[in-house]
Amino acid sequence: MEGVAKALGMSIVTGLSGNEIYCIHQLEMTPGDLVIGNSVFSMGFLGSIASAARTLAGGEVTQVTRVIHDGRKLALDRLLQETKQRGGTAVTGVTSELLWHGGGVEFLSVGSSLKHQSGELGEFSTSSGGQELFCQLDSGFKPLHFAFGNVAYSIGITGGLGGFFQSLARGEVTQYSEVFNKTRHLALERIEEDAKSYGANAVVGIRTSILPLMGTTEMLMIGTASHHPALGPQFSERPITSHLTCQEMWNLIHLGYMPVRLVLGVSVYSLGFTGGITAALRGFIRGEITELTTLIYDARENAILQIAKEADACGADEVVGIKTFISQLGGNMIEFMAVGTAVKKMDGIGTKSEQLPPQALVKDEDTVIKPSRVAGYSAKNLNTGS
Repeated sequence: MEGVAKALGMSIVTGLSGNEIYCIHQLEMTPGDLVIGNSVFSMGFLGSIASAARTLAGGEVTQVTRVIHDGRKLALDRLLQETKQRGGTAVTGVTSELLWHGGGVEFLSVGSSLKHQSGELGEFSTSSGGQELFCQLDSGFKPLHFAFGNVAYSIGITGGLGGFFQSLARGEVTQYSEVFNKTRHLALERIEEDAKSYGANAVVGIRTSILPLMGTTEMLMIGTASHHPALGPQFSERPITSHLTCQEMWNLIHLGYMPVRLVLGVSVYSLGFTGGITAALRGFIRGEITELTTLIYDARENAILQIAKEADACGADEVVGIKTFISQLGGNMIEFMAVGTAVKKMDGIGTKSEQLPPQALVKDEDTVIKPSRVAGYSAKNLNTGS
């Protein structure tokens, strides 16, 4: 890329920060240009699929999943093509986004290309930025390819009616819990399958997002399909998955703990018809709303119990880095989701360095005030997707 840029008399334009450039320099890599891949689909086409999906009995809407998957994959392929055209041997910080443009939806992938001299690494793409890439490689994980898994789902008429009647009583709404739990695990299974297609035995740095999409909902997981030489052959059949940042993972690897499985638990609870009225009336009075307190507590306990069972099933020693999310579903119902990483002590693993450089840990500060903070507009940072 440097040679091409110099031949054309052009400067390299990268999305990497100063801290990231320092980190990739330690890996004997140099920055290349910002690279982009995109594809725009008609809202009419997507909308007709989503409208038909609303009549289903609930669960995955395979037509929408397939279209969204294909759109994301097309944008990613174009990003990788552009990386090669610009002389890059790798691309870091890859994102996969949906942007709405009036009558269309854009699938967008953005990253920063790199050039490296190490034939051992070969060509690769990763969702990790420059700082996380340093941590990943120093932990012994060789990045192979950006990986993702997605699922679009709907409650559907049957699930909606069943859930409606069950939601009249206080407690867990099992129809909704089952749909949400199944679809979230489907996304995890699909990122594992995507990673296997690249010869990986691990998916690290997984990030999860849940997006509303024309009457359905998409759950998306992105991460980096990787290979670690200390993992046995069984992990080629089912790669390890980690929801930890690569900095967190480095610390655990340094202590001899290997991530084994991303674990998650989902519970949907309802206040019930009577409980909803009672809570609403108590909202006019200062003090604790005990109905909500106990409801959220029960949902949390149930979700964390599911995580513990999944961790036990894969022989983990601990579950670390648990993140919890509460969503209001309407009708006096809430979804509680807990996500963590099950880890296990393993022999023969460790980090190359005794300490991480400060540049791998320092969080980059925004130096531009985004319009969304001052005028109600929304803006996207092309490098971070924030």
